[in-house]
Amino acid sequence: MESEEDLGLHRCPRRLSRGSGVGFVDDFEMEMTAFSGEGSKKSPVESLDDRLDENSVEAPKVRESQDVVTKVLHAEDDPTLNPLTFRMWFIGIGLGIFGAIVDTMYYFRPLSLDVPTIFIALAAYVFGNFMDKTIPRYGFIARWLNPHPFNAKEHAAIIILASSSAQVAFAVKVVAAQRLYYDNPPSTVVSILLVISSQCLGYGFAGLLRRALVYPAKMLWPVLLPVNSLVESLHRDRKETKPQRRVLCWAFAAIFIWQLFPEYIMPILTGVSIFCLANQNSQVFTTIFGGSNPNEGLGFLSFGLDWRSITSQPLWYPLQTLTNNFIGYLICIILFAGVYYGNVWRARDFPFLSQMLYSETSTGSNYNLYDQRAILNEDNTLKRDVIDTRGLPYLAATYATSILTNNLYVASTVMHVFLWNWHDVKKAWSFLHPEKLRKLITPTFWTSNPEVVDYDEVDNNPHYQFMRAYKECPNWWYAIIFTASLIIGLVCIYAANTTLSWYGFFISILIGCVLSFFFGAQAALTGYQGSPQYLMQTLGGYVHPGKPVANLYFTLFGYNSITQAISLTQNLKLGQYAKVPPRITFTVQVVGTLVGSIISYIAMAEITKDQRDILLTTAGSAVWSGANVQQLGAQATAFGALSSSLFTANSRYFAIPLSLLLGLLAPVPTYSLSRLAHRSFAAINTPLILAYTGVLATAPTSSAMLAYFAVGFASQFYLRRYRPRVFTKYNYVVAAALDEAVWVRK
Repeated sequence: MESEEDLGLHRCPRRLSRGSGVGFVDDFEMEMTAFSGEGSKKSPVESLDDRLDENSVEAPKVRESQDVVTKVLHAEDDPTLNPLTFRMWFIGIGLGIFGAIVDTMYYFRPLSLDVPTIFIALAAYVFGNFMDKTIPRYGFIARWLNPHPFNAKEHAAIIILASSSAQVAFAVKVVAAQRLYYDNPPSTVVSILLVISSQCLGYGFAGLLRRALVYPAKMLWPVLLPVNSLVESLHRDRKETKPQRRVLCWAFAAIFIWQLFPEYIMPILTGVSIFCLANQNSQVFTTIFGGSNPNEGLGFLSFGLDWRSITSQPLWYPLQTLTNNFIGYLICIILFAGVYYGNVWRARDFPFLSQMLYSETSTGSNYNLYDQRAILNEDNTLKRDVIDTRGLPYLAATYATSILTNNLYVASTVMHVFLWNWHDVKKAWSFLHPEKLRKLITPTFWTSNPEVVDYDEVDNNPHYQFMRAYKECPNWWYAIIFTASLIIGLVCIYAANTTLSWYGFFISILIGCVLSFFFGAQAALTGYQGSPQYLMQTLGGYVHPGKPVANLYFTLFGYNSITQAISLTQNLKLGQYAKVPPRITFTVQVVGTLVGSIISYIAMAEITKDQRDILLTTAGSAVWSGANVQQLGAQATAFGALSSSLFTANSRYFAIPLSLLLGLLAPVPTYSLSRLAHRSFAAINTPLILAYTGVLATAPTSSAMLAYFAVGFASQFYLRRYRPRVFTKYNYVVAAALDEAVWVRK
């Protein structure tokens, strides 16, 4: 275990200077005057309640994303608070184990259930205060168990540790598919090493991304605002935060009681559609206006009042994100209806919404699933002679369309970030400069902290200024975890009979490394975090045609590396907001990942062994279902085994890979118009529109979409613009309370 000094728990120099630590609050205020504008000498670290004085006539406007950070979250720090306590490790690991088991178990249930970060935050607060009050502080052992009152930094460290554990790793899903649908699955030891290596590989990328995606204030990471607001409300002065606490309790109680109606008393509230009520026997009406059940319809003009479907997401999505997503949602309705009723790809012969593969013998009244095992040899490669007799499978037309639009979104994201954030792109990849590359062979590079490139940008981030008080993680920490994960992963792909070649392994990792920045920047700036999974599956099919298991592992090391890189980068930002030293954030994230990987695999292995027969059936049971694994297997068959027959030139779904090229061109018109015509065109975010043009293909229920956007516009437009005091003080606390109440009801 690293010492507290090694992990960055030390006081900082008294004077603020570039490249040095920041002093105490009074020193920092002297250095950062005039931040508020209008000749004000107030510092950005003054109390939010001072700026939102209850007797003031006007509250400060929340115009830019950076305003949210400085007006909602307090920029202050107490360097004496110690997060590294027995209490933190005990609660964090305990909640992580609980979350890993629940997430894995529900992956094999008819309805999935994720353990949200908000639940972890409130549970940690309850357990932390319980241990604080019940464990005495006299005696050596007691002082070790309970050294001081439960504090905000302990709380934030628990959240990072537990949330990095409380997930079913993508590698666990891949191994589950291999155990259920393919022969010779990997051994227990190899499987666990595969899970750990694939989970930690992306953390090496995070080391490259932190100065571009963590340090600048404009990298907001909106997803963190509810949990950071909650932590502040729970740990700041009780008198000061009494209004937020009261609203938190009332919002929790209100939604907890309200959920009785859509869940038990009046299930119709899940999706109220006047059109479906007027004509309950029309399949056309159900397709267009229905949507209260999964894969039912588009939910057009339906209004769902079930907060499980609405979620708190629209309360923290920026207005620009919501607006562009809403445009994409409207396009999705028109596009899906046109594809289905235009009978594109024989759409009328298959379900309107489905993610499975269907036989070409299907008709509009009889849907036949495609037998994926019948076309594979014992070594999980394609039987090409069988394809001639059985024919090629079909995707539901709306599902194929959603894959196409997802590829458009992925490619347009890369181009959009290049066009609009070129400065950030250069910053992220500045290490590729010849002079920087030469430093890679010097010991000082690996022992030094990352260099700040844009001082003006980070100087305007008061939260980052306080983080200069703590030691950064040296580059060699990230290098070691990346190298170890790389070697373990390379050995395991051969030991696990994955059929993935060494060059396919490195290609997937290279693509993941490059794309991590683009998707991380999008999540940090807009709040939206899309999935490049279909892209990796498409590319994996070209690298290893006819090999579904190789496609699974190509996707694993490419796609999951992106996800994990963003996860650590996001938690480094959470630590910045909560003033948790970066070395502690890194340590608890890695420990949480190791714990979660092992527990998640053990839970999956037991479930797939005991419930194997049920999981292999299409219908499943009321308790267990293999639908999620079946969908993953169907994707591996389509993109891996049959990629050369389905997605190449002159093939049925060639438009899907072609959309990658078209996506690169999509942001260019609006960018050109914003430069040549009017700057208002800059508000059009092409990737965010394209991301929602296929959203209804995989949405759990579509009837809640209008309510989702109504809640978002009420929060981000009305409250943020016309009631900024209410917005800054209560919006994100309410978001946390609502999600917590829904999860407790589940």
